[in-house]
Amino acid sequence: MNVIGFAGFSGAGKTTLVERLIPVLRLHGQRVSVVKHAHHKFDIDHPGKDTYRHREAGAFEVVVASDKRLALIREFERPTQLGVHDLVAELDAGVDWVLVEGFKHSDLQKIEIWREPEEGEAPRPARYADDAFIVAIATDTPERLPRATMLPVFDLNDADGIGTWLLHNASRFEYKVDRHG
Repeated sequence: MNVIGFAGFSGAGKTTLVERLIPVLRLHGQRVSVVKHAHHKFDIDHPGKDTYRHREAGAFEVVVASDKRLALIREFERPTQLGVHDLVAELDAGVDWVLVEGFKHSDLQKIEIWREPEEGEAPRPARYADDAFIVAIATDTPERLPRATMLPVFDLNDADGIGTWLLHNASRFEYKVDRHG
């Protein structure tokens, strides 16, 4: 399993890039999973649905499955902040790539998505100069990067180029975590 993170400010284009990378990797026969960090309360279940009713009745976990998909909904008794490694451990170990959106402070190798702020917006500092886990940058304005870098710089809209780079460097992104310690 290879794991690569995508970090950047909200609205920078992380979701769009990940969305475009999935079919690029799939075209090369790769199985792809995604881990997404959510900052706010979210729900994938809705009032009136059986699974919602089970959760409301007090179920700790509800698994719903068909011949096409499976979903696990787990309720925490108290606020719990799972780390990215906890979430990756929940995935099928046979997947080729895990694309991690968010978790910008994690110890995963990451591609920073950087956009120059719009006029009137507050400056958005780049992380690549201070984060040793950033291995590349994707941007729509490479000439406007706040600091010079020796890291690979990709056009934010070039999912094919980024996907090719990931595939050519796959061994670099092999996921190695001691799950026993």
